Amino acid sequence: MSNREISCSTALREALEEEMERDDTIFIIGEDLVAHGGIFGQFEGLPERFPGRVIDSPISETCIVGSGVGAALTGMRPIVDMHFADFVTTGMDEIANQMAKIRYMFGGQAKVPMVLWAPDGGGLSAAAQHSQSLESWFVHIPGLKVVAPSEPSDVKGLIKAAIRDDDPVIFFQHKRLFAQTGHVPEDEYIIPIGSAAVKRPGKDITILTYSRMTYLCLEAAEQLAKEEIDVEIVDLRTLKPLDFALIAESVKKTYNVLIVHEACLTGGFGGEIAARIGEELFDYLDAPVMRIGAKDVPIPFSPVMEDFVLPKVSDVVEGVKKVLNR
Repeated sequence: MSNREISCSTALREALEEEMERDDTIFIIGEDLVAHGGIFGQFEGLPERFPGRVIDSPISETCIVGSGVGAALTGMRPIVDMHFADFVTTGMDEIANQMAKIRYMFGGQAKVPMVLWAPDGGGLSAAAQHSQSLESWFVHIPGLKVVAPSEPSDVKGLIKAAIRDDDPVIFFQHKRLFAQTGHVPEDEYIIPIGSAAVKRPGKDITILTYSRMTYLCLEAAEQLAKEEIDVEIVDLRTLKPLDFALIAESVKKTYNVLIVHEACLTGGFGGEIAARIGEELFDYLDAPVMRIGAKDVPIPFSPVMEDFVLPKVSDVVEGVKKVLNR
């Protein structure tokens, strides 16, 4: 492992540069990519290095996603930039009824190797239409793979895997993590889609989480360690397919589970995980599985109110103690 530290944004750009150099069927399409290098600077320098392969589109998500689906069907490997994850709502027919289903409906004779890249999450006072966590929508749709990494090394390894995959991948990248830094190897590597990772080993309770909540959980675990509570943190990284084998291994060790995600609690992906644990691992539980998520309201613009709505470190600490009856 290299000792160099780079941001999630740099890790993404580095991965895209390497993949576009390797395969000339890869291109990127979305809004403001050439003019501004992407709204988070994640595509800076790519338009100049790969002329004609980073494309500024009209402001129409229907057009953007539809163009990607059509290109994928003809042998290209498009990366579709949704600007904000919230804008998937205006491209849902193309996502849910076309890109997700075409390979199945054509009996495998056609494939849709494309990545829909969707910056998601709150915490930037971007208000209700630019701050959502919508991953559970897409986990629910057969035919899609769903990725939600946290640290830069995972961003790079998983975006490479997503680009090379012959099925459509929804790649959620939290907006507050673009500046997050971490160790990233300089050598070529790929993280298989469908593999979770233990980010902190422990013996008393398993926290299952992903994306930005991984960092909140790590901070909570440090606080709890001072009270001699040893927390194991599993970063799911991929939500579909889910690495349930690693989840089961951790649960069988700790016998207690807390699930943490930024999406609102009702209908959140944590409910699916809790149900599977209850069905398949019930005999290994010392207490009911508990979930933590955002409150069931639109994300407020006010920083004070947004902080009130989204999960906090203190919520995780309290959740762990409640599960353990401490």
